[in-house]
Order: sequence, then C-alpha cells, then structure tokens
Amino acid sequence: MTSYRRLRRPGATYFFTVMLADPSADTLVSGIDHLRAAWQITCAERPFRTEAVVVLPDHLHAIWTLPPGDADFSTRWRLIKSRFSRRIGGTGRRGRSMRAKGERGIWQRRFWEHLLRDGADRNLHLNYCWFDPVNHGLVRQAGEWPWSSLHRDLRRGCVPAPVQPPPGLCFGERMGEDHPSYG
Repeated sequence: MTSYRRLRRPGATYFFTVMLADPSADTLVSGIDHLRAAWQITCAERPFRTEAVVVLPDHLHAIWTLPPGDADFSTRWRLIKSRFSRRIGGTGRRGRSMRAKGERGIWQRRFWEHLLRDGADRNLHLNYCWFDPVNHGLVRQAGEWPWSSLHRDLRRGCVPAPVQPPPGLCFGERMGEDHPSYG
C-alpha cells in the first residue's frame, strides 16, 4: 500500500486542490447544491473554517483552518467526496480496484494540500482561488464567477486590498498545469 506523506499541523491553515476523475466533466457546478450540502454536513460534524473556496466544473480549491488540536483534513475530504457522490448518484470511471472498494469513480482518489506558512502565503493562495476561473477562461473577471467565496468576502469586507491576479500567471488563457508550483 502506498503511504503518502502529509504535513499535519493541528489548528493550521491549508490550501487544497480536489479534482474529479474526468477532467471534461462539469459535475461540480451542475451538482453545486449537493456539494454545498455535503460540505455543510461535514463541517457541522467535523468543524473547520472555510477561509476561501472556488468551485470550477471539474475541480475545486479551498483554504481551510482546522480547530486547535485537530489536523485530520483527510477524513473531512473523504466525507465530503463520499456524501457528494451518493447525492448525485451514478458512477464515473471505475476500474476493478475502485469497484472492489465500493468507489463510484467520480473523484480522483487523492487531493493536493499545502500548509500555508504565513500571511503572504495565505494571500497568494486566496488570490489563486479567486482568479482560477479567469485563468481557465471561464470568465473575464473574478467577480463574474458565481461559485466563489470572493462574493462572501467582498460583502464582509475581508478581501486583502488590492485583489489582483497572483504574480506569474497568464490570465485569459489556460495554463498547462492546474496549479502553480509552490517553492
């Protein structure tokens, strides 16, 4: 069995990228109400604070802060993914090992996480969340994308000024990777 090394720091803030198995699917936006329900139930059961989130058709980015003494983000993602999958029904791509484990094949098995180091790192990833729909050519301005916490944060006055694209990203065209390299 493969062992993944994950930096787990109780009470820390993390950036996540979670993807569907089928990159051409629009399941996340077409099933947004199911995703919201799965998210809310999981957060009520295993609390975390959603600092930012953006949901694109085939993947999402989120920034979470976990409670003091708790570093278990993996269980939270497993619960969100399984609840969403049960709610939408159907199956995605499923190989023999997925069928044996009862997986529906909607999600990629793993997710990508990054422990945020400081305020500058947090602001970089906030901007990345907010501007990813622009980066993918889905909208011309970040505020046009409906499935983003940017709208919530603007209403609350919680947006670090000025909101601007992360440095080094080419907006208006799709990048070759789904996230920049973090060094």
